[in-house]
Amino acid sequence: MSQASPAHTPMIAQYMKIKREHPEVLLFYRMGDFYELFFDDAKRAAALLDITLTQRGQSVSVLEVDSEAEMLAELTRLSPAELLIPESLTLPDAWSQTRGLRRQGEWLFDLQSANRSLCDQFEVQDLRGFGCAHLNTALVAAGVLIDYARDTQRSRLPHVTAISVENRDDAVVIDAASRRNLEIDINLGGGTDNTLASVLDTCTTAMGSRLLKRWLNRPLRQRDVIQGRQAGVALLSLDANYLAIRETLSDVGDVERILARVALYSARPRDLARLRDALATLPTLEQQLGQVENGSLLDSLRPHIRPYPEIADTLQRALIDNPPVVIRDGGVIAQGYDAELDEHRGLAENAGDYLVQLEQRERERTGLANLKVGYNRVHGYFIELPRAQAQQAPADYIRRQTLKNAERFIIPELKEFEDKALSAKSRALTREKWLYDQLLNELNVELNALQRTSQALAELDVLCAFAERAEALNWVRPTLVEATGLTIHAGRHPVVEQVSDHPFVPNDVTLTPEQHMLIITGPNMGGKSTYMRQTALIALLAHSGSFVPADAAEIGPVDRIFTRIGSSDDLAGGRSTFMVEMTETANILHNATEHSLVLMDEIGRGTSTFDGLSLAWASAEHLASARALTLFATHYFEMTGLPDQADGVANIHLTATEHGDNIVFMHRIESGPASQSYGLQVAQLAGVPSQVIQRAREKLVALEQRDVEEQRHMPLSHTAAPQQNDLFASAPHPVVEALENADVDGLSPREALSLLYQWRELL
Repeated sequence: MSQASPAHTPMIAQYMKIKREHPEVLLFYRMGDFYELFFDDAKRAAALLDITLTQRGQSVSVLEVDSEAEMLAELTRLSPAELLIPESLTLPDAWSQTRGLRRQGEWLFDLQSANRSLCDQFEVQDLRGFGCAHLNTALVAAGVLIDYARDTQRSRLPHVTAISVENRDDAVVIDAASRRNLEIDINLGGGTDNTLASVLDTCTTAMGSRLLKRWLNRPLRQRDVIQGRQAGVALLSLDANYLAIRETLSDVGDVERILARVALYSARPRDLARLRDALATLPTLEQQLGQVENGSLLDSLRPHIRPYPEIADTLQRALIDNPPVVIRDGGVIAQGYDAELDEHRGLAENAGDYLVQLEQRERERTGLANLKVGYNRVHGYFIELPRAQAQQAPADYIRRQTLKNAERFIIPELKEFEDKALSAKSRALTREKWLYDQLLNELNVELNALQRTSQALAELDVLCAFAERAEALNWVRPTLVEATGLTIHAGRHPVVEQVSDHPFVPNDVTLTPEQHMLIITGPNMGGKSTYMRQTALIALLAHSGSFVPADAAEIGPVDRIFTRIGSSDDLAGGRSTFMVEMTETANILHNATEHSLVLMDEIGRGTSTFDGLSLAWASAEHLASARALTLFATHYFEMTGLPDQADGVANIHLTATEHGDNIVFMHRIESGPASQSYGLQVAQLAGVPSQVIQRAREKLVALEQRDVEEQRHMPLSHTAAPQQNDLFASAPHPVVEALENADVDGLSPREALSLLYQWRELL
């Protein structure tokens, strides 16, 4: 940045100090009624806005993990609007271009400075009482965050009163890739449609919606907390208790955000009006909750969902029904709330009567029937005469303004009234602003209690949404068990079931210590990916405290959910599709445990056949030896031989049936391996030109014939292994099937001849 001259004025010195703290942003500096930019900031802004710099000065922030993979997983979960990092830190390309990235000076990331900031914020001598005194890296981050928030908000942040430690073992870990593949609240296209959250989020408040997404993005492992949520959902569903509560909650609004603005003294009049309306619902909510049985998370919410009669009464008396957006021009405080304000307003509001009387008197005194008394913000009160009558104005009329067709005058009596009236307006506005600040002060006295109430209301809203979804979508309460594994009867995909035009086909899944890996084969478009994703989403829902889309479900402890599904490259990071696939696979193989749920789809398809098959086989073997709960989908038919060589592995497949040239996908899981993939039929459905399909059939026949010839010359030990092309083979020709099934020895000569003629017609 260009430097100012050595002799800085106090103003420039202050500017330079602030600019050193925020070198990466454009700094607007207020000068009277304007914001100005100086030095290099002015040049940058001029180029951006296509404006010319002034000669005098040069006038945007308006002042206002153990591993990289885990850090990225947390960033994906939190999806922060702003990210503060040291200037020297290098982030992966995916995050280095983040819009909200803020690079801070290295000296700000100092442990002692962070401790001082946090102790000052929480008004304590040390942080041992919060259980985080030993977490040096976390404390530095928290300290920088507090300093940044104070700096931008120009406030001590009175609503931030404590710091808590999130124990990683308390939650199910979901890495960034798995979170993306499961489409929890963001779909693969970056939108929010057709996500798990979009199906579940029927919350009536914005704070409830935010909390629901936090619950889904951080499923818990604490059985007592999960069961408390489940019990709350069950009790709210009983006799449809949630219906009346949801109707009342719809009048609550976003109390959480309103209270944050109250704490920063930035709440606007309509914020306080919404808070007033929210407080008015609390007696009803308290009564409605009292009608719900005890024995769930609701028990911990009841003490905080209570009336605040004094605050509610104060806001009810203080505010008009529909206040203006800002306090600046007044008109917010209700008549009768403050006697002094009413007195000032009375004087200002009675001005109209006085002006009517003055106008009548002056017309009579001067004999000028067109005389008018008026007011504008620039010139104040005036007497206006048409230009033709201006020469007849009395001697005590003092000219104030000349217009095209009129002259405006002032007289001593009107000037005296103007001073009183305008003074009354000013005093009324000053008094009203003071009263408004007093309201904010009173609210801040109860801020902590009100924040606990807002948190309880958000939790109640989420539980009611869970109850509504369970009733509307026929979901059941899952049973949490201590044994490893999960058993789901007639499970359904929570999103696909809602967006599909056809009835969803439910399927079972059983993963136990005795059968901890399922090798899934079957046709393209058969539903393998849907089956795997629905299993993961059901486990996630169960650990979030929600009911699940199934007829019944027993869910054991899950420490991590891994998914390796779909294909995507990372061009910015210089990684091919196969490299991305292998990176995600490596993360799974390194971290999966016997309590991890692993979804592996088409491992090895991004490279040559034998390389891919070898990687898929070795990866599956590794997961089998780790005893991870694994769903492993593949088109490598050789993989179906793994159950013969590894314990706890079984084959299942998705079914399909053919009617003539048409294929129908049954989407039903059955035991055993699939016999074929129907790849050419799926290509035909996708609209691949018929001549290409025909050529593919010819090529397939040639490849099969060559494979048969090769097997004839192989030693028995080599031909005994199942071959990959079995799964990709075309459907057996009807003549071949008939010949294989024919009882040749039992046929008479006439019957044999008849069959030959029939088969010839089919060729």
